[in-house]
Amino acid sequence: MSSPKNPPLKNSLLKNAVFKNAALTAILLTASAATATAQTALPDAITAPGETAILKLHAEGAQVYECKSGTDGALTWAFREPIATLFQDGKTVGRHYAGPSWEVSDGSAIVGQVAGTSPGSVAMDIPWLKLTVTSKRGNGVLSATTTVQRINTVGGRLTGACFKAGAYESVPYAADYVFLKKG
Repeated sequence: MSSPKNPPLKNSLLKNAVFKNAALTAILLTASAATATAQTALPDAITAPGETAILKLHAEGAQVYECKSGTDGALTWAFREPIATLFQDGKTVGRHYAGPSWEVSDGSAIVGQVAGTSPGSVAMDIPWLKLTVTSKRGNGVLSATTTVQRINTVGGRLTGACFKAGAYESVPYAADYVFLKKG
């Protein structure tokens, strides 16, 4: 039975928030464990022959989706943008956001465009990607980057119907980003 301070709707919203926070915690803990142990061979679609890694960062954040009308008029979730914090050795060193863009604390930043994709490990994982750098800013660790690989993804995929155009939904995810240069 609900009390006057917590009517049924409020109780339902509180339970939903607690569930989402528990799910986020579980996903991020799983991502950290998977990242520490997973050294899987890269799928052909995202390899970068002739390039060498210059930096590897771990990301934790959310994939943001927007409810939009499709070409057939039906409402569907459309990917909008990533929002993530970039970590190196457990310390925050940058951010990942729409573009897709990566920016680190030395002021260098890059924007990429998808050049290859491979499915994540399970259905709820966003795909692994190879992205070609299309623009750069600043002189720092990212300034030599020509390719970015998104690997070891956990979560981030949204399923289910959307019912109101303009609604947003964020899905927790984690991934590793490998920044590569020619040679």
